[in-house]
Amino acid sequence: MAPISKETDLLVIGGGSGGLGCARMASGKFGAKAMIVEAGRLGGTCVNVGCVPKKVTFNAAALAEAIHDARAYGFSVQETKPFDFTTFKHKRDAYVERLNGIYERNLAKDNVEYVHGWARLLNRNEVEITLDDGSKTTVRANKILVAVGGQPIKPSPGEIPGAEHGIDSDGFFDIEVLPKKVALVGAGYIAVEFAGMLNAFGTETHLFIRANTFLRHFDPMIQESLTAEYERIGVHLHKESSQSKVEKDPSTGKLTLHYKDSNGEGKLEDIDHLIWAIGRTPMTKNIGLEEAGVKLDERGYVVTDEYQNTTVDNIYALGDVSGRVELTPVAIAAGRRLAERLYGGEQFKAARIDYDNVPSVVFAHPEVGSIGLTEPEAVERYGRDNLKVYQTSFTAMYYAMMEPQDKAPTKYKVICAGPEEKVVGLHIMGLGSGEMLQGFGVAVKMGATKKDLDACIPIHPTSAEELVTLK
Repeated sequence: MAPISKETDLLVIGGGSGGLGCARMASGKFGAKAMIVEAGRLGGTCVNVGCVPKKVTFNAAALAEAIHDARAYGFSVQETKPFDFTTFKHKRDAYVERLNGIYERNLAKDNVEYVHGWARLLNRNEVEITLDDGSKTTVRANKILVAVGGQPIKPSPGEIPGAEHGIDSDGFFDIEVLPKKVALVGAGYIAVEFAGMLNAFGTETHLFIRANTFLRHFDPMIQESLTAEYERIGVHLHKESSQSKVEKDPSTGKLTLHYKDSNGEGKLEDIDHLIWAIGRTPMTKNIGLEEAGVKLDERGYVVTDEYQNTTVDNIYALGDVSGRVELTPVAIAAGRRLAERLYGGEQFKAARIDYDNVPSVVFAHPEVGSIGLTEPEAVERYGRDNLKVYQTSFTAMYYAMMEPQDKAPTKYKVICAGPEEKVVGLHIMGLGSGEMLQGFGVAVKMGATKKDLDACIPIHPTSAEELVTLK
């Protein structure tokens, strides 16, 4: 073991959203001596291979759709050349690199020491860091935060021969040339978002899902409606599917995927990219957690309580590594609450994040927003007789000038419980759902009732007004 080289109040392992939020507040607001260790790029999954580049790509896909839609409004749009995906990709990379630099400067501004290296716990107060040059140093810390995040899962060649020829969701952002034909495997928001974007760019897109619908953790209205809409807009859905083998042509690099789906056995040839989007796993291996006595669950997540405490005093964990609502804003909020509790004094001794009613959005085509309980969850918690469910389905005014085949659906559901009709679930699908949900999320978090929604004067003409005029 390398000799102790430094001592600090707080050592954060992982430079993603949660770790950055905690370290900056601990040092910048409360004056604690903080250090953050990151082996990759600052910003974590969200900034580098997640929310940020994903939303930039979604914006490009939305523009592709808008160019098509513009004709219905009388515009004669002349496309002199195809979408220059390569130029777009490099501009997106440059934007992410600028963000990496901003994060590093923000750490310096808040007096957080940043170390680029690989950290491994030795015990409850010591961490060994392997630096870029291979040398090792040991840091003693009063408190240690584990915020190392997760990584995509890929099947092993033992499970599916040739699986290594596919890329994972991180690899999506390395694609240099717009593919002509793509296969995606997965039914979560990552697979659904990528499929919608690629389809909007004109790529022949095949999505393989294990059940008959995707987004299985969302309300049935969302699952069924969005699955049907993807089929309508031309995404090739392979339902009840499994993959048996992947082959690569050595001369062309094209892939062939052998599979079984609801129509029987088949194979998909001439694939430019196979993208595995089958979930993520916490990066808890080989960082000394077990040796330090930190308990992991059967899936490899760090076991924590509602205050981010692990089973070892002075070691904390948050973000994707804890398996609690794996969303960037949740990790940031948890990191800041932890810093307040540890260094903010008596007034913050009970600071913690509330994991109930966290709004989430899927940047699908169209967008999806959800907060609170799904209808099956509400039935289980309150009983069917104690619920009142309000639903509406309509065509947004945006599509008024378009032909029927170009009109996407808009569907809303509000689930209310008890005689006061408290809103316990709100689910929306349609244009602008991402921006719309934020305001309604505040209302639900404050305990809004159906009467509160009804009392709000509608903004006309908008799609959102339908949520305050439901009958």
